[in-house]
Amino acid sequence: MNSRKLPGQSLQRRQLIAAGGLAAGALMLPAVMRHAVAQPARWPTKPIRIIVAFAAGGLTDSYARLYAEQLTAKFGVPAIVENKPGAGAIIAIDAVAKSPADGYTLLMTTSGTVWQNRVLYSKLPYNLDTDIVPVAFFPSGPLVVGVPEKIGVNTMRELIAYAKKNPVNMGSYAAGSYPQMVADQTNRNEGTKIVTINYRGESPMWVDVAGGQLQVAIGSYQSFATVQPRGVKAIGVTGSYRSPKLPGVPTLTEQGIEGRLVTLEGGLPLMAPAGTPEAVLKALSQVAVEGANTPKAAQLRETFAIPNKPKNLKETREDWLRDVPVWIKLAVDLGIKLD
Repeated sequence: MNSRKLPGQSLQRRQLIAAGGLAAGALMLPAVMRHAVAQPARWPTKPIRIIVAFAAGGLTDSYARLYAEQLTAKFGVPAIVENKPGAGAIIAIDAVAKSPADGYTLLMTTSGTVWQNRVLYSKLPYNLDTDIVPVAFFPSGPLVVGVPEKIGVNTMRELIAYAKKNPVNMGSYAAGSYPQMVADQTNRNEGTKIVTINYRGESPMWVDVAGGQLQVAIGSYQSFATVQPRGVKAIGVTGSYRSPKLPGVPTLTEQGIEGRLVTLEGGLPLMAPAGTPEAVLKALSQVAVEGANTPKAAQLRETFAIPNKPKNLKETREDWLRDVPVWIKLAVDLGIKLD
């Protein structure tokens, strides 16, 4: 999807950057909101639902299913994963935002859907500043920029040159997600006309790269690796360091691609309805932290080439305060609108 500057963008930009401050400030407010409920005497006493904003098979789903197993092992109650993909994660987020704030309904999604979406959409059925809160943050590691071998490019610079002469479709695992922002920034900085094609998760996106329907996609290492034997090549990785699984593939920054966006690392936030009791939030977060030290969690990180472990409630809140305004400003500056 190509972006264009909208009328009144400068005024809107000031308003939306202010919204970024509200997003950060909202985390400092007491959890006495419309969702608030009295803290239960004993929790949990019934099954816990984890609603995943993407289809099964990707990193978000894998983390959610592992975390569900850890919740069951810790508390002795069933933890059920429900995949609700679609509409740029709006369907899943709405379901959680409107659920009781009692610790029994959680959200697993990508950071962009709860950071940038507040400015990518003019109207949402929930308020991302006040209706949901972070619990823990699961890292995604460097994302892989992959292309079909048959198009004959080996670096991001070569892809840009190719895109100036040929039509290029970029696969994105959700509307407004990181790949779409990279495509729009590339178009803006390099004069290309890369078109973003949004999918409901990674798996179908990478299948279309292998089939030649897409000329490039950005996603997790593990999902990329499933199609690598079918002629898909890594030409770069995002973030500030190389992927442990692809040490010979340079970062986009190392290739001379400029801009704050390509150095940033998003992730997968675990979230709950605002007003969920603090003790419950801490308990949920602690499961993620303790579970990161298990062999199964280590294997997941190895599979997806993720060197870092999930962060606890305090660290997640600190990162939220620091990072959310940065991501919001980037989205505003790119001028992407999805409605």
